[in-house]
Amino acid sequence: MKSAREPATGSCLLGSLNHDGSGVGHCEGKVVFVDGGLPGEEVRFRYLTRKRRFDTGVVEEILTPSAERVEARCSHFGVCGGCRLQHLAPAAQVRAKEAVVREAFAHIAKVECAHWVPPLAGPSYGYRRKARLGARVVAKKGGLLVGFRERRHSYITPLSLCHTLDPRLGTRLPALKTLLEGLSAPEAMPQIEFAAGDDAAALVFRHLVDMTPADRAALAGFGDAHGFAVYTQSGGPETVAPLAGESAPLHYALPDFGLDLVFGPTDFVQVNAAMNRAMVAQAVDWLGDAGTGRVLDLFCGLGNFTLAIARRAQSVWGVEGAAALVAKGQTNAHRNGLDNVQFVAADLDVDPVAAWPADAVFDAALLDPPRTGALAAVKALGERGVARIVYVSCNPATLARDAQLLVHSYGYRVAQAGVLDMFPHTHHIEAMALFTRDG
Repeated sequence: MKSAREPATGSCLLGSLNHDGSGVGHCEGKVVFVDGGLPGEEVRFRYLTRKRRFDTGVVEEILTPSAERVEARCSHFGVCGGCRLQHLAPAAQVRAKEAVVREAFAHIAKVECAHWVPPLAGPSYGYRRKARLGARVVAKKGGLLVGFRERRHSYITPLSLCHTLDPRLGTRLPALKTLLEGLSAPEAMPQIEFAAGDDAAALVFRHLVDMTPADRAALAGFGDAHGFAVYTQSGGPETVAPLAGESAPLHYALPDFGLDLVFGPTDFVQVNAAMNRAMVAQAVDWLGDAGTGRVLDLFCGLGNFTLAIARRAQSVWGVEGAAALVAKGQTNAHRNGLDNVQFVAADLDVDPVAAWPADAVFDAALLDPPRTGALAAVKALGERGVARIVYVSCNPATLARDAQLLVHSYGYRVAQAGVLDMFPHTHHIEAMALFTRDG
């Protein structure tokens, strides 16, 4: 409970951004994270929480604005939780994200990076080809709401337009809302998943009760009118199915490697197609000459990095925890005429070595783990003495934790690192680091 002596508001000068995009300052001798504030700004803020080691707040007034503050393009900014940095110029967003990674290396890992490469950046808007929208009927707010969750709340932000979404959906949100309102039980359709390939897009409608024939006809008509393949989902992921008959899979190209990969509407793919192409090319380049030998790709998914590496390598061993993605990887290898790739399923968080050939010696490895990082896999690579490791991360904290282990326990060094602006206007950070060791 807040003490009566504690003020409801405070003021401070902000010096940086933290990992979730809040400004970081000090007030009354304590660190405070201020939502909506930018580095270099003096702000007055309202306290949200007060804890022993730090406080949180939200901007009430900007006393001295940053020169890099810009007007947010989206009218929903500040309420919608989809974006947190539209008020910061795109180039400054990238610099701030790099600063977070540098800070994590210095203070969590306690390692130095020999060389920071220039950030990779691409389109700032219309880039998001994967998304999950919520839908909820709220009578007090006028009926059906369709959008992303609000910042700091589980409420749905009703969106009329989303600038970061692929325009195939971002400009059609009002039409999607109208479709759902016309169904027999809109309150029983809580989620719509969107996925877009290079030349086709899909919507997956999660429904909690059986749909009527009229509902199914309405969904089919919407798909035909707006160019979406339509899928339904009545339960878990295994229940995702085309609305009517078979549907052609989505696909995306990696032109630098002459590859075309297929994926399903709920499969994991990187959300930003342009940045994914640049990221894969950089990762293959960082593998260097070691990438022409025997390469291990951990958390390989459906082959995003694996198949590109296979264009150069003698052989590639792809390991992934989800058996369904392993099958997709095998399909993609076959479609692209690659016979030097082996995909296997294994729990990389428990026993990553179990799936590797017992006598295999790998020249290099690539890791692209989830936010939880790759601790068990990193230990296995260090113990096997793999000389060159490219680590792709979506969480600077776990990247730094794993870097600390590689450097301080296994004798690696961070040869180079950099950030990739995979998620413009959001607080999410993608980074890549190259670890090498002699001998």
